[in-house]
Amino acid sequence: MRIEGDAPILLSNGNPGEAGAGFAEWHDPWPKPAYLFALVAGDLVAHRGAFTTRSGREVALNIWVRRGDEDKCAFALESLKKAMAWDEEVYGREYDLDVFNIVAVDDFNMGAMENKGLNIFNSAAVLASPETATDANFERIEGIIAHEYFHNWTGNRITCRDWFQLCLKEGLTVYRDAQFTADMRSAAVKRIADVITLRARQFREDAGPLAHPVRPSSFVEINNFYTATVYEKGAELIGMLRTLVGDDAYFRALDLYFTRHDGHAATVEDWLKVFEDTTGRDLSQFKRWYTDAGTPRLQVTDDWQDGRYTIHFEQKTPPTPGQDEKPPRVIPIAVGLLGPNGDEVVETTVLEMTETRQSFSFEGLGARPIPSILRGFSAPVIVERQTSDAERAFLLAHDTDPFNRWEAGRALARAGLMATLRQGAAPDPLYLDAIARMAGDESLDPAFRALALDLPGEDELAQALFDAGDSPRPAGDLDGARGAARGPRRGDEVPRARALRPPPGQRPLPPRRRTVGRPRAGQRRAGHSQPARRRRGGANAIRAGRQHDAAACGPFLPRPGRSRRRGGAGVS
Repeated sequence: MRIEGDAPILLSNGNPGEAGAGFAEWHDPWPKPAYLFALVAGDLVAHRGAFTTRSGREVALNIWVRRGDEDKCAFALESLKKAMAWDEEVYGREYDLDVFNIVAVDDFNMGAMENKGLNIFNSAAVLASPETATDANFERIEGIIAHEYFHNWTGNRITCRDWFQLCLKEGLTVYRDAQFTADMRSAAVKRIADVITLRARQFREDAGPLAHPVRPSSFVEINNFYTATVYEKGAELIGMLRTLVGDDAYFRALDLYFTRHDGHAATVEDWLKVFEDTTGRDLSQFKRWYTDAGTPRLQVTDDWQDGRYTIHFEQKTPPTPGQDEKPPRVIPIAVGLLGPNGDEVVETTVLEMTETRQSFSFEGLGARPIPSILRGFSAPVIVERQTSDAERAFLLAHDTDPFNRWEAGRALARAGLMATLRQGAAPDPLYLDAIARMAGDESLDPAFRALALDLPGEDELAQALFDAGDSPRPAGDLDGARGAARGPRRGDEVPRARALRPPPGQRPLPPRRRTVGRPRAGQRRAGHSQPARRRRGGANAIRAGRQHDAAACGPFLPRPGRSRRRGGAGVS
């Protein structure tokens, strides 16, 4: 590629070649589809760095911005280096060019785009400084930088045969960036945040007139592909597949995928075939997740007799436009059992449901256990099960799975707020006692406490009221109920929360990077945002002053704004 022009900076894909007054040459040694081509000409300045790959090659790193913005690129550059190292250590993917360029300008009309070797960003997804950016800004920048970089292998080196396969490159890359964030920060918080967004956006999409499969069979115009179903649900399918086959088989299948399809335009069938060839499994039933729209409902009952505890499941997916009949799908259901004293009597076990109705029994138990069902949100389904506030409080206090612990607390808070709104009931002591213990539990990740102690928002309460056949109340009533739920115990916790705040003006420390690597052979995890690395003992605290503040104060602080998941039309 030879570029001629008057602009001082002339950039394109690949490695730089000869350059001079009014021209620049670029050579890209790797084949790519036309949508990855990019050309940039302008008056830009670079924030520069370098990265040495595991094979010893030095890669020049440049973030090109308008003059005056170069002092806001340091965090983005460090995020890029972390992503490059993580992809080498976890997936064995080394960068393949001599230079990696990012261009960030205000008037780019999308969030970011993974053009080969020359990523184009809106400046909001790159520029940040500790004086003005929040923790959420930093996390968003780190995640988007990683997402676009990871596309170098899952999207660029292996691309899509056609746009109907978009879920393959985007679902896999969203999954990979979720793993990255889980390793860089808090795996539990990342998983919970992703599920909150999935339920708010994708579940509603699946329940409405625009419901469509993860791999659509038709479209009206190209933007129809850029949906929460294609991106977020597409990532959930990758996580489910990993849960079903196990960590070791997952990474062996990925190695085969990169070897077999490097330089190719792949399909969902190609993707599933590498897993079939690696594991010997028949994944034809799993493929229904790609072809059938809708969110399965999972009805759960249980019984107990003579030391045997049995869980009964029934799956049903409501009709969606053009798809009235829904055959059963394979659903990985991660389950753990807790004894009456709170001890875990059965560790996380993945139950593989393949029929419309199926039961699973656990033998030799001394007392009726409390089930922890769908740990890690191991499948994008809606669980329907009759449970009590006492059971929710028990799980909130004792469950070893962070997601289900949060889920129990959320359901308990929602039930209490509903009772306040509908009957004028006082705040539930079970909930107030539980959140007081949560606020004082220093063994918990501060970021997890901040999320677990937060109350359901107005939109969630309004939906719950509507589902219960009641009219949603004005926002003032909802705010009043949430204020009451913060409860009289706020006086006990606020002094301690204030004591934990960092001194005024103290800068937040960046989240520490933890050693990453592939999990041990045979190790299984439920939930796709579990760390990709081998897990270490102990909670991982996010070392950031503002998040520490939020964790310390929990529900006693004003409710922060809800973060929006990347994907859709904003990030490619």
